[in-house]
Amino acid sequence: MRPITCCLLLLCLLIPVSQAAPEPEVDYLALAALMLRDGNFDRALAALDQVDTSDENLDAARYHTLRGMTHLRRDELEPARAALQQAVAASEENHGQAESAVYVYLAQIHFRLEDYTATLAALDHAGTAVDRIASIYHMRAQCHWLLDDPVMALATLDQAAEIFPGDLSFLRRKLFFLIDLGLFHQAVDLGREYLAATDGALDDYLALGNALRASGELDQAAVLLEHALLAFPDAPEVRKVLAHVYIARGEMSAAADLLYVAALLDGALLGEAAELYRRAGQTQRALWINSQLTEQVGKLRQRLAIYLQLENFEQVVSMVAALQRVGLLDDEDIRYALAYALFKVGEFDAAETQLAALNRPDLFRKAAELRRAIQDCEGDRWRCL
Repeated sequence: MRPITCCLLLLCLLIPVSQAAPEPEVDYLALAALMLRDGNFDRALAALDQVDTSDENLDAARYHTLRGMTHLRRDELEPARAALQQAVAASEENHGQAESAVYVYLAQIHFRLEDYTATLAALDHAGTAVDRIASIYHMRAQCHWLLDDPVMALATLDQAAEIFPGDLSFLRRKLFFLIDLGLFHQAVDLGREYLAATDGALDDYLALGNALRASGELDQAAVLLEHALLAFPDAPEVRKVLAHVYIARGEMSAAADLLYVAALLDGALLGEAAELYRRAGQTQRALWINSQLTEQVGKLRQRLAIYLQLENFEQVVSMVAALQRVGLLDDEDIRYALAYALFKVGEFDAAETQLAALNRPDLFRKAAELRRAIQDCEGDRWRCL
């Protein structure tokens, strides 16, 4: 080995091994914020769990805010509320105030937990930074409404409508509040204003139509709903509400026709359509529609009423087995109707059997009158047929 090589080896052996460089400290708050922003909520909480909360230099407000926001994104409302309240307390300890966003998030959590008084308090603390956020006014109005303070709820909506003149959602919410309060005339005036400013949604037409009907403005309700019918021809709800307007006007046949067309779109309305035709005197059509029903109890109850209206007592008597099968003979009104039909076809003993099963006090008088009629007819049976 050459002398120079030996020297180099000796020098390497004499040089002390350098100590490993210390690893940089991890900023777990920054890491948690990054994980939260990326939607990695479990990792965000894991990072926050690594934070040394005893560190005097810790930004406690930021720590609790991040923890609260993470729980909120995980839909864990109670832990989220507790953490954000701690963030507010930490800010106050440092003679400051939490950011407006913290109070807004806290208000949202209170609202979802149905603590409406706390919601309003949190929004009050948010300050003027939220004065130009439309959703805040909706939240305030709804809180006042749910706290049974309709005056403040309506006042909040009026204030919002002035601040956001182009946002008609406040007008719409006020319309429904007025309807719920039973202030139908005011609701009608406001509803016309709202519909004039918008194309109008189906629910808006239905709500205003019902308000007009409830306030007695039947002609105006009919005009409005007929206009809605043109706008929403495939919506059975419009025909149903309009049918009730016609019922209130005594136009039973028109109401029945409307409801039958609605029943073609929604089969659940067939029974109601048949009932309207029965009440309108169109019993054969009512019977035909009744035959299309699948729900047996309602179908048989209605068919019995139609046969009685037609005075087709033989058909009523033929229904005994079917009525018994579905348990309708437990209804004493139906049992009395059957007894009357049996009397009308001359089956007096069978009629008496049905009358004997009646227990309701209000039917005793009717049963007694029917028994007298049976006794009168037993001698001259042909006179009573």
